[in-house]
Amino acid sequence: MADVNVAVIYYSSTGTVARIAETIADTAKKSGADVRLRRVTELAPDAAIDSNPAWRANVEATAGIPVAEPSDMEWADAVVFGTPTRFGNVTSQLKQFLDMLGPQWQAGKLADKVYSGFTASATTHGGQESTLLALYNTIHHFGGILVAPGYTDPTKFVDGNPYGTSHVAGQGDIPVGEQTLTAARVQAERVVKLTRALKSGLAG
Repeated sequence: MADVNVAVIYYSSTGTVARIAETIADTAKKSGADVRLRRVTELAPDAAIDSNPAWRANVEATAGIPVAEPSDMEWADAVVFGTPTRFGNVTSQLKQFLDMLGPQWQAGKLADKVYSGFTASATTHGGQESTLLALYNTIHHFGGILVAPGYTDPTKFVDGNPYGTSHVAGQGDIPVGEQTLTAARVQAERVVKLTRALKSGLAG
């Protein structure tokens, strides 16, 4: 039986963040964790989704992934959040999920867990760091333990983002490549390793 529970909770419009989320979830499983891959509820109207074929295709492709619930947060020992950048900030879809967690926060059920994040933007320096920092503001309010990848692996000097895995997607025409996937694996392994150590230490 897995000794660490990891929830990967994300929002993705055209599939870039979904691809990263899958890699993080898969790597966490390979690292011995019990994993829940969850997408947050889509808030955009059908007219907006239908205006972008890639957006509609991703909605249909990920329809089988369960929608995140507050109970997934309570179950998890670690939560890895994923979101595209929206003007240098977290998407409204993920933010709504976070904003629904008031009862869990008030009950102390979000504290003392490990948290981490990942993102994607259309352009280089398109708000990736500010998006992750904005996300991490919420973690501080939770009383969570932030585990960013930092420069803890030689590959991090290649992708260059110590805040979390990030990808430049263009207009959806730049697929997630090996550099981003490597960053995702490094981040997932670090999250599982430190969550396991923290959980073991608290139990002792």
